Amino acid sequence: MSRGRGAELPDAGSGATRRAFIGAGLTAGAALVTGGLAPVRARTLFAGGGAPWIEASIAELQALMAAGELTSRGLTQAYLDRIASLDPVLGAVLEINPDAREIAARRDRERRAAGLRGPLHGIPILLKDNIATGDRLQTTAGSLALAGSRVSGDAAIVQRLRAAGAVILGKTNMSEWAAFRGFGTLNGWSARRGFTRNPYVLAFDPCGSSSGSAVATAASLCAAAVGTETDGSIVCPSGNNLIVGLKPSVGLVSQAGIVPIGHSQDTAGPMARTVGDAAILLGVLQSPSGRAGGFPVPAEYTSFLQRGSLHGRRIGLDVRYFTALYGAESDLVAVVETALRAMTDLGAVLVPTDSGDPFAYFTSEVAVLLCEFKVHIAEYLATLQHSSMRTLADLIAFNASHCTREMKYFGQEIFELAEATRGDLTDPFYRAARVHAFHSAGPGGIDAALQRDRLDAIVAPSYTFASSPAATAGYPSISVPAGVTADGKPAGVWMYSGFLSEPRLLAFAYDLEQELQPRRAPGLLGVPPADPPDAGLCQPDPVMTPDAGRMFHHLGTGKPLR
Repeated sequence: MSRGRGAELPDAGSGATRRAFIGAGLTAGAALVTGGLAPVRARTLFAGGGAPWIEASIAELQALMAAGELTSRGLTQAYLDRIASLDPVLGAVLEINPDAREIAARRDRERRAAGLRGPLHGIPILLKDNIATGDRLQTTAGSLALAGSRVSGDAAIVQRLRAAGAVILGKTNMSEWAAFRGFGTLNGWSARRGFTRNPYVLAFDPCGSSSGSAVATAASLCAAAVGTETDGSIVCPSGNNLIVGLKPSVGLVSQAGIVPIGHSQDTAGPMARTVGDAAILLGVLQSPSGRAGGFPVPAEYTSFLQRGSLHGRRIGLDVRYFTALYGAESDLVAVVETALRAMTDLGAVLVPTDSGDPFAYFTSEVAVLLCEFKVHIAEYLATLQHSSMRTLADLIAFNASHCTREMKYFGQEIFELAEATRGDLTDPFYRAARVHAFHSAGPGGIDAALQRDRLDAIVAPSYTFASSPAATAGYPSISVPAGVTADGKPAGVWMYSGFLSEPRLLAFAYDLEQELQPRRAPGLLGVPPADPPDAGLCQPDPVMTPDAGRMFHHLGTGKPLR
């Protein structure tokens, strides 16, 4: 594996060594942006040798820049060099911001002249390709149908990132259309970029649809990234790539300017190597509206990250998610069980619970998203310039006319099912499905379990169907790295709780992270899998599968439903 050109500390001054610097001044520097949050202790440099920036947290990077040992421009260039070296194998980065270096240089000048814009000043961040940026980057959801189109401006969260001083480094690859196009969707594949590969075990599923954001973060191609989730698309790739991913409560983070699936479940969220970084990024991203707009929220989240947060807390184990029927894999569960023992060592009380059966409301969840997608994608497409795409029907026609590039591996049955809906969100069928899905997952599922068993949160293994309860209810969930299996596959603990319980989940995640010290750099083990066979959909008379007309995979993991 190539080391890349970022092996030396970029733009380092001639002052103290990193070891002496961290020993003497890191905590004070970090306090400027995190309120005193301690850095994660364990560091395993991935293809980095003597380059401390590779595994540095946001707080550490800010401290290095405050001390003059690092510049934003040097850091940005180092990430770009690292992308050039590693991404031909990983396929995580779809597009580089051609203005990133100049933006970083401006942040350096601002730091010297006027101080920090905010906690992300000079920090390079990657964005999923469904988040609009009003710059020279494209926003396509991975699809050729939107290539060359121009958005009306920055998404609301991008405005907040820039205001906080972030350097938008580029866009990450994703499962095309957030894995909501066809039945045979492939996690991490888009027509624009191809396949994203897991940096730990190249043949292991990176999961989707924020696969590029997770892989880029895990492989230190950026300081942190932003993903989006409708069901599982933040927590699943985070779990499978040993990073922290937080899906916020729906409404805590603005949906404006993000290519939609359904507004009842869509949300952007932070993806980072540490809980502390996720907390910093959430504080910047949050922009409450809708249901969340009526509640007070913290100004920032790092103050909740304290050791001892799990002591005396009652944590529910929804045991169904430890079984194969609900997606569990025995080798990953074994790693998660080690993390659960660590939680009990920290004083948590683990209580078996039942937060509701997602199979009982899966059909309603899908029905809601199909109805919403037809409406919301048309609303989004109407804002685009230099594009003839205005409706879902236009997208379907485009895919059919570009079949060999768009539908070589799978079709667009989900698009077609959505197009067949009435496109009317006052339709009694839609409203009944929404009520059933939300109540089953939220008040009748998660809330009922929390109240009945006096729980503070509920946990489940990663890469299971456990993303669905919080996703369907619009409640927060977080993926916390737990470790890796004997053959190197990452595993994580997923935690979820009630609406706007982000402070509690971050606190529990931080306590567990500090106890486990799970972060280890990826090693690109094995070889990438062979490309799947041509699905034969572009033949003059394609053979339709007997499964056409119904969903047969879990929205979050992409695994087949038994």
